[in-house]
Amino acid sequence: MPCNGSTMLQFEERARHRGFRHIAGIDEAGRGPLAGPVVAAAVILPEGAILPGVDDSKKLSARQRDSCFEAIHQSAAAFGIGIVDVDVIDSINILQAARLAMRRAVGQLPQAPDLLLIDGNQRIEFPGEQWTIVKGDQLSLSVAAASILAKVTRDRLMDGYHQRYPQYGFDRHKGYGTRLHRDRIRDHGPCPIHRRTFRGVREFIGNPAGNVSG
Repeated sequence: MPCNGSTMLQFEERARHRGFRHIAGIDEAGRGPLAGPVVAAAVILPEGAILPGVDDSKKLSARQRDSCFEAIHQSAAAFGIGIVDVDVIDSINILQAARLAMRRAVGQLPQAPDLLLIDGNQRIEFPGEQWTIVKGDQLSLSVAAASILAKVTRDRLMDGYHQRYPQYGFDRHKGYGTRLHRDRIRDHGPCPIHRRTFRGVREFIGNPAGNVSG
């Protein structure tokens, strides 16, 4: 299992040297799938936090993420979750929906951060300072923790949707565009949690399942 070290705290340590005290790592999960919400998390860790195993969520197994999820809940000074559903995604596009989810996650923090560390290169509406960090989930412990909270929260939501729409196999692919998922969309047509503006879904709207021209 990966183990975080000093390199994962370089941005937090730099920020503390500059006088920031409430540093929130921000990341999202679910930008690419054909179905389901986009989920973001914001995590403020206490100074000197040690979270063995916490790393970019994509590098961890589901079991490892679940273990880290519980450890982050117990160790974080504060955390917030933001969720944006498919109707909003289709209305404002996925990039803006991801930014909205991040703003909502920050808004759920019980204490206001004075600095955001955001995975990627997209800033959000926020009155304080923010640093964007490309591959931040591999370089910042706070961002890595946020990536795990977002991923596990979203996966559990998709497991719940599987109970409602078992024919799509959401428990297996979590809404991503796997061959299985694309085959099920072709066979059954989209369901209410499919992103109707996404290629791979929109072609099947208004057409009988399995009868898409072009």
